[in-house]
Parts: sequence; structure tokens; C-alpha cells
Amino acid sequence: MPFRLTVNGTTEELDLPADMPLLWVLRDVLDLTGTKYGCGVAACGSCTVHVNGRAVRSCSLRLEDVDGPVTTIEGLGDADNLAPLQLAWITHQAAQCGYCQSGQIMQAAALLADNPDPSDAEIDTAMEDIMCRCGSYSQIRAAIRDAAGAMRGG
Repeated sequence: MPFRLTVNGTTEELDLPADMPLLWVLRDVLDLTGTKYGCGVAACGSCTVHVNGRAVRSCSLRLEDVDGPVTTIEGLGDADNLAPLQLAWITHQAAQCGYCQSGQIMQAAALLADNPDPSDAEIDTAMEDIMCRCGSYSQIRAAIRDAAGAMRGG
């Protein structure tokens, strides 16, 4: 079945099964491998992307249910122009093994889009469903605080 999907500002015409998970469309069809497969049941958050500005788990979202433009980690910034969150992640060395980090950053970007000055408790609540086996939660929280300040011009 043909689908029109806009990913990181580029519109794609795709003839794929309607029930194909968005994660596999991104990774296997569009070769956007920054979004990671973690659990396949939307529990770990490694596959988090934005659809219509909302953080969603791409492993459990069927192609036919995508209801707006998709932004992946590749769409936040690039090597020549990193997003404030990406810069803060580097500064605070938030990535240990790095596997969950694209999901962490995408979840944090959604938080900051809704709340440009979150408290630590609000950060913890927004990020609690993204699992990090390395336990870099304090670095992640610090990176989000710094990115929020940078995005507010502070």
C-alpha cells in the first residue's frame, strides 16, 4: 500500500505494508539508523522519535497510524550544527554505552518543547520511561538543565 511520509523535512513515497512498524521504515527502508531497536514492545524508549511534535515509540507505531511529520535524531542537528541538547549531552558526557541516547535526547527535546524551564522533578517524570542500563541519569538531567538554559538564551 502506498504511503506518503515526511521524515526530517523530506517527503517519501513508500509502498510498504500498512502494519510495518515505523522503526523498521526508518532503519531498514530510509537508512536512518540513529533510532535504535531496544525491546520491540515500547517499554525501553530507545526507539523514541517525534510524530507531529510528540515523543512516540516507533517500534510499536504502525506505518498506517503515523499522523504527521516524523523527526528522528538525525533531524535535530548534524555534525556541523548540533542541537543544544546534543551539545549538552557531549558536555556532560551523558552517553555511556550510547545505545539509549537517541531516545533519551528525543524524549528530552519533546519535554523542552512543552516546558522550556523544567524542574528536576519534571525532568525525572518526563524521562522515567527511557531506560538507561549504564545509569547515566544524573548526567542526563544535568544536560537537560543546561540545554534548557541555552535554549532560553541563558
